[in-house]
Amino acid sequence: MSTDPRTPAATELVVDVGRVAHGGHAVARHEGRVIFVRHGIPGEKVRIRLTDDAEGAKFWRGDVIEVLEASEDRVEHFWHAADARRAWAHGHPPVGGAELGHISLPRQRRLKAEVLAEQLHRLAGIDAHALAGLPGAGHVEAVGEDATSTAPGLGWRTRTGFAMTPSGQLGMHAYRSDTVLAVREMPLAVDGINDLRLWDHDLQGIERIEVAAPANGSRPLVLLVPAPGTRPQRVAAIAARLPETVSVARLDPATGEVTQLRGRTWVQETAAGHDFRITGDGFWQIHRHAPETLVGAVKEALHDGGYLDPGSAVADLYAGAGLFTAALADAVGVTGSVLSVEGSPGTSRDARKNLHHAPQVEIVQGKVERVLRQKPRSFDALILDPPRAGAGKAVVSQLVDSAPRAIAYVSCDPASFARDVGYFQQRGWALKSLRGFDLYPHTHHLETVALLTPGGPGH
Repeated sequence: MSTDPRTPAATELVVDVGRVAHGGHAVARHEGRVIFVRHGIPGEKVRIRLTDDAEGAKFWRGDVIEVLEASEDRVEHFWHAADARRAWAHGHPPVGGAELGHISLPRQRRLKAEVLAEQLHRLAGIDAHALAGLPGAGHVEAVGEDATSTAPGLGWRTRTGFAMTPSGQLGMHAYRSDTVLAVREMPLAVDGINDLRLWDHDLQGIERIEVAAPANGSRPLVLLVPAPGTRPQRVAAIAARLPETVSVARLDPATGEVTQLRGRTWVQETAAGHDFRITGDGFWQIHRHAPETLVGAVKEALHDGGYLDPGSAVADLYAGAGLFTAALADAVGVTGSVLSVEGSPGTSRDARKNLHHAPQVEIVQGKVERVLRQKPRSFDALILDPPRAGAGKAVVSQLVDSAPRAIAYVSCDPASFARDVGYFQQRGWALKSLRGFDLYPHTHHLETVALLTPGGPGH
């Protein structure tokens, strides 16, 4: 990781931008050397500034600083702080988090679909012909947009993290860098975050701030992470200056402990007919329309396949605060059963509060692999929503051994998802349907919902 990308003698090269790659880059070559280029579009000719060209490295990295032959899909970047050409013209890198903002939204989604297809081919051996035969596959769906949208792709983040500049200004990190650049807006965030105007405050003594502004409009929460050595009085003084409409808490990143400073230490979210309490920096889908979208897609995949009926035995693994657990409980009713497993103690406590009214739900806190080993049982269906690293081979084997009739796999990373699909295929399972959702517009991330069942080719 670079700690100071402001290198006066940085090398500049002219390259042709090739295919898109996982991670927000496109591939270019210079004298046989692979260069991962950010802020370009496949087919363009550009001038880049090398940001990582270590001698002996397998590949280099670079940012576009001038477009010599532009793609018809290139648009004006909506955020000056994240615009590579504008930022480098002022002698510094762009902030991360909006690396595709120079590309039209339809092309962004086509590029994401290409990345997903490439990962499935490379890691799971699923070729284009087989992928084309899967219901829902081949494109990435827009979420929360219609003909009346005035700013498509913006204002979707209900959670945002900020760093601090050395002078105590609100900022964000440059990509792969410790450099923090001051910001005075976050266009991807909902109004509830921008309206706090945290950039107007002197935040010296704070190392990081996490903000959650629920999509239902309920009270936001600001989490302050003090820098080492900051006195409690200083943290309290900063909290006192923040708008009275927000809750404020102190977060200890080492222990995860959340200490109330004002108001609540949690926020309330609403989705699929339920209210959910999320404490501190506990996990919740960040796109304001993501919870409803994903619950709908998962229930559709399982219900349409006949795997989710009243009386069914099901499980929600990596369950978080219980978003999918609640939907499963509604579907199977009091005659069914739902095992809900979450590793984070704090988030698991939230799930217990959120699902206390559902007698058919069993909440278990612990690692998925341990719980499955200690509580062996059979299921009609499972929901698998692992962190970005995926489930892994050992967990996949345990899931297959539990002999469910189907698994709905929710993923935020095409590489770990494709790898896990490969593991399922090795155990005789097959991908039956796949949908991609653009829950992170203007970034390279996407969400997928897949249905896997036993009985792959040759079984």
